[in-house]
Amino acid sequence: MDSKLGLIKHSFNSRYSQWVREALGELPHNFTITDPSIPGHPIVFASRNLLKMLGYSQEEVIGQNGNMFQGPKTNRRTVMEIREAIRQERGIQVNLVNYRKDGTPFWMLFHMSPVFGKEDGRVIHFVAVQVPITRKQRRNGGASLSEDASGLNEIMFGSCRQEVDTNSVLELGRVLSLDSATNVLDIEETCEASDFERRRAANAFNDILSVLTHYSESTGRLVCGKRCSVPGVGYIGSSLNISLGRIKQSFVLIDPHLPGLPIVYASDAFLKLTGYDRHEILGLNFAVLNGADTDTSSLQQIKESIQTEQACTVRILSYRKDQSSFWNCLHLSPVRNATGKIDEECKNTDRHGLSPEMRQLSTVGAVKVAVRSSSMAAGSSKS
Repeated sequence: MDSKLGLIKHSFNSRYSQWVREALGELPHNFTITDPSIPGHPIVFASRNLLKMLGYSQEEVIGQNGNMFQGPKTNRRTVMEIREAIRQERGIQVNLVNYRKDGTPFWMLFHMSPVFGKEDGRVIHFVAVQVPITRKQRRNGGASLSEDASGLNEIMFGSCRQEVDTNSVLELGRVLSLDSATNVLDIEETCEASDFERRRAANAFNDILSVLTHYSESTGRLVCGKRCSVPGVGYIGSSLNISLGRIKQSFVLIDPHLPGLPIVYASDAFLKLTGYDRHEILGLNFAVLNGADTDTSSLQQIKESIQTEQACTVRILSYRKDQSSFWNCLHLSPVRNATGKIDEECKNTDRHGLSPEMRQLSTVGAVKVAVRSSSMAAGSSKS
């Protein structure tokens, strides 16, 4: 599916049964779900209550990055903490200021956790719940944090926090004031969520995970809240997926360590050029683009380049999914991680035209930076 809307639809349809959206919509929590494998780490589901509280429509939120909810009072250090949690594919709870559509700032507890595929340990989605930090109005006009829920008309918010390397993802909700004229949150003053609010956020995530788990059973592609298996050698992490998704050129990554040299990443431009859906191309050998008139000498040159771990460029006749042919200026280059070892091979495709070499070198360079940066960050987090 070459459109983002198609990718978002496939994000749910390939993993859960058709009734999952209806079941999620019946939950009382405010939350969103994001897919880090789609470029831009967009929202793929937003709960009805969240949209109502934030003042947005479904069309305004689905497919968007959560940085649309940030504002001048959003703490950048907290944003970096969330970004790091996404890179490490772990859960996080933080207090921060977000903004609703009308520009109203509010303090909320942001609770984010990943959802893993049970069969391969990959992160499938991120789910985040937002709980407004409620304050109790004092007679002298002061405000203090509420220690419990008694006597308070609290609203639960949720939202899936998605984040992209340079553009972070934050979503919001708004606190219901006990007295709209006088009970105003002091955004300048740091707020801390109560233990009760933290428990409510955690319980809300468990409810959402229960629905996702149940509706993944009918497809046979189970999800779970904890990594049930170690990702394989060809695993592309969420952070690297997000970085690669911002590269607009046509390219794929293949894993030379796996049998058959499978494609482990395909860019949107490549899918649009070849007509394949992402789920159709991942795991296949690049030879899927070969056809009856593909030059065998060029194929041999590509094979030798892989064996010697050297770059090469060939002009080759390739075939789309519908079997229509096109001239492909193909550049193959090894991609090494921070230790100098080859992680992947990058194949950059371009229709024969004006100066494709410059576009290819630029693409390969961007891919190499993304892979090396990801491996360096992973190494530093383990030390």
